Parts: sequence; structure tokens; C-alpha cells
Amino acid sequence: MAIRPVAEMVAEAKDKIATWSPAEARKAADEGRALLVDIRDIRELNRDGRVPGAFHAPRGMLEFWLDPESPYHKPALATDKTLVLFCGSAWRSALSVVALQEMGVENIAEIADGFKGWKAAGLPIEVKD
Repeated sequence: MAIRPVAEMVAEAKDKIATWSPAEARKAADEGRALLVDIRDIRELNRDGRVPGAFHAPRGMLEFWLDPESPYHKPALATDKTLVLFCGSAWRSALSVVALQEMGVENIAEIADGFKGWKAAGLPIEVKD
């Protein structure tokens, strides 16, 4: 059995989704039009820092936290704001945006280059002491 390369899956996903620059994402969040959703593992947040005000929804729980019928549903994700997902480098977020679109989420995007892109743009981060 041949394994489909994840890079191919990510490239295909990126053709189906909206990708916002870090600056666009920050502006939309600051204006109350978007909710930034950090899907990185908690160890990444602790090691690399966090985006101030971003909602943390680990990739493994994302669909469960979003589904209002799930016992794990998180009301913060039931919003009219655009959900703007990000991970470390925008691979997991691309696949996640497609998965949520398949669930019926319409107002959704990812941040170009993920947390790495946010940091490279010089946008604020909070680092754990």
C-alpha cells in the first residue's frame, strides 16, 4: 500500500480554502470580525509562545469542540465571526479548514505560514516564563 504524501494533501487543501496574511488576521480579530484559533499542541504553545487572545483548540479535538451536538462542544467556537485557524507552519491548519468546511463551516480561513508567519511578521506573542 502506497501512502499519499501529506505535502500533496496540504497542497490540495490550500486550493480549496482562504488563506489570510498574519496582518489581515490580526486586523480582523482586533475589529471583532474574526476569532483566531490556535490548533497547535499545548507543548508547542508552552515552548514557542501564544498569540494573545487566540482560542486554543488542539487539532485532535477541533471537530468535537466545534460540533454543537458533541458532548465536548465549546460555546466559544459557536460564533458568527470568521474562524481563522493556525498551527506551526500552516499544514495542519490547511487540512483542518477543509475538515471544518466539510462539516458545514462557511466563515473559515487559515493564517499564511501559521505561527511561524505570525512571528516573522513581528506580531505580538506571549511567552511563558
